[in-house]
Amino acid sequence: MSAESGIAFSTLSKIEHDRLSLTFDKVQDVSRRLKVSMSDLLADEAGDARLAGTGRKSVGRARDALEINTKHYDYLYLHTDLRRKNMIPDIIRIRAKTLEEFGELLRHDGEEFSYVIEGQVIVYTEFYEPITLNVGESIYIDSHMGHAYIAGPECEMASMIGVMYSPQENAMESLIELVEGHKRSSAAS
Repeated sequence: MSAESGIAFSTLSKIEHDRLSLTFDKVQDVSRRLKVSMSDLLADEAGDARLAGTGRKSVGRARDALEINTKHYDYLYLHTDLRRKNMIPDIIRIRAKTLEEFGELLRHDGEEFSYVIEGQVIVYTEFYEPITLNVGESIYIDSHMGHAYIAGPECEMASMIGVMYSPQENAMESLIELVEGHKRSSAAS
């Protein structure tokens, strides 16, 4: 490593044991010499595993989906066989007909995209007026902002395909905990 990077062995040892840091210019030089991008060189181990081109693949089948039913939604979480992912694809069947019936708005880390595949959906958010989405229409929101999806007045139930993104390493588990918590609070009221 010393010969390839142009850094003395004793200096590399100090860097490895957190007793010395390299200047930006020196890191750039090492990156160039090793023919490794700066982002790969500076990535932490958790980031490396997530960013590495592993060629992961998962085929989604309804029978393999994780289904969680709440008073107002049925969630079908897809591709649960993949761990440590940042995107969480799902299908949501919406039964709630009013915001009052729904209760407190949901909030969680990340962003989400939702596309209506059946019925009509009214999207309530903390900072914007409600918006009505019909089949073929979609919305992209910051999930930190309170939000709720309600079935439109002309349909008994509506369905959406969604993809939630979270930089959180255990995003899927956190999301399931949030859904289960909302399920319990809805049942109590």
